[in-house]
Amino acid sequence: MLAVIKGAGDIATGIAVRLHRAKFGVVMTEIDAPTAIRRTVCFSEAVYNKEAVVEDIKAVLASDTDDIKDILESGDIAVIVDEKANCVKELKPDFVIDAILAKKNLGTEIDDAPVVVGVGPGFTAGEDCHAVVETKRGHYLGRVYYEGRAIENTGIPGDIDGHTTDRIIRSPEYGVFNPIYEIGDKVEKGEVVACVDSTPIVSELTGILRGILPKGTMVSTNMKSGDIDPRCEKEHCYSVSDKALAVGGGVLEACLALYKGY
Repeated sequence: MLAVIKGAGDIATGIAVRLHRAKFGVVMTEIDAPTAIRRTVCFSEAVYNKEAVVEDIKAVLASDTDDIKDILESGDIAVIVDEKANCVKELKPDFVIDAILAKKNLGTEIDDAPVVVGVGPGFTAGEDCHAVVETKRGHYLGRVYYEGRAIENTGIPGDIDGHTTDRIIRSPEYGVFNPIYEIGDKVEKGEVVACVDSTPIVSELTGILRGILPKGTMVSTNMKSGDIDPRCEKEHCYSVSDKALAVGGGVLEACLALYKGY
């Protein structure tokens, strides 16, 4: 069974891990300059480094569909720079999963594959996809909707240990992002954790830096640039999150429930 996942950020990576472990062939499409912040658990890093390993699963950058086939035959996940997911037409996968998390549908259609799954807000099951998986933290996280839509985006990050917006590092202005700390470092409330050009960004809480953009990234005003985890568990920086695994489980359910090609 072949799945194409649009996107290769941390949630898409959690989905890929679930599907790969369930013996699916997995292809992930990405843009040419990904801006995922949880880089230690994102297969999108293969775009920059030719390969990426998350929880002992390797993803390899492919240059074309012939490369993809070779990578899949070797037992790895394939990542290809293909913003419009044009490879879907050639690969003819059993499943297409839109995990771009754009909060809107950027072009996925229900006839892209026998089973099409939308992840998060912006999709309607029965119209542009066959199922939608909930991404909002809380009671419904990972739930599959076979009719209707996921909960609309509130603009407020999910609650972790009582922290929401204050755990997100955002760029104060347009410019070049330069981190002072790296993923896995502990930061204190009030510390400068990064700069955009010469403008400092101060941490609003104490915790472990779970994600941050790399040095030299061009950022826009209010762009999400980092993530501080107040639970202070360093190992969380190097494993797929509870949220990503829950969403991945929902996608796996939807794929198996709807697939008729056995």
